[in-house]
Amino acid sequence: MSVQQEARGDGALEVWIDQDLCTGDGICAQYAPEVFELDIDGLAYVKGADDELLQAKGAVTAVPLPLLTDVVDSARECPGECIHVRRVSDRVEVYGPDAE
Repeated sequence: MSVQQEARGDGALEVWIDQDLCTGDGICAQYAPEVFELDIDGLAYVKGADDELLQAKGAVTAVPLPLLTDVVDSARECPGECIHVRRVSDRVEVYGPDAE
């Protein structure tokens, strides 16, 4: 099953970054600059729908379906293993270090 098919089956997804584990490598911002951005502190953060950097600890943002593959690749390639993608409906992590 593809990433796109899985998302459609499970519903909406959201993503957040654990800045305590972020290495500031920037792979996420390279894969999905519409969703991730490095801040002046050198750490990655998610961006809101209005392109605003969400700097609150544990801030989440929706994963736009057209960018899902890029967000999942970011989680898989992240050297800090700090990117968490979960279903909105039950908050179960589907990609990232705590995925089942």
